[in-house]
Amino acid sequence: MDSMTDIIQIEWTAGSIDEARKISRYLVQERLAAQAGIIPWIEKITLLNGQLDTSQESKIFLTAKLQHFEAIKKVILDNSSYQIPEITYRKLDYVNEAYLDWMAGHEQHS
Repeated sequence: MDSMTDIIQIEWTAGSIDEARKISRYLVQERLAAQAGIIPWIEKITLLNGQLDTSQESKIFLTAKLQHFEAIKKVILDNSSYQIPEITYRKLDYVNEAYLDWMAGHEQHS
């Protein structure tokens, strides 16, 4: 297997665990993402109007094909309680063969 893949890991933040679950379940059910991992609670520290602000949110990791990123991003943006949600992705240089086979079986069929 070539070491390069078209598999990405998308990372985003949600304002609550309920929001994280709702959006993640939809993305997996629609087969846009192969799986979602949710860290229910993280603490975020930012500067807001010149003052340090500490809040809690959920962190979500999605495994998906690069071709689904724009559709996934749209679902997150359309359903996020945040005006400007953090959405990033990184390309995965290596994914084990068995996981790629599993993903192929869960792929969205056009």
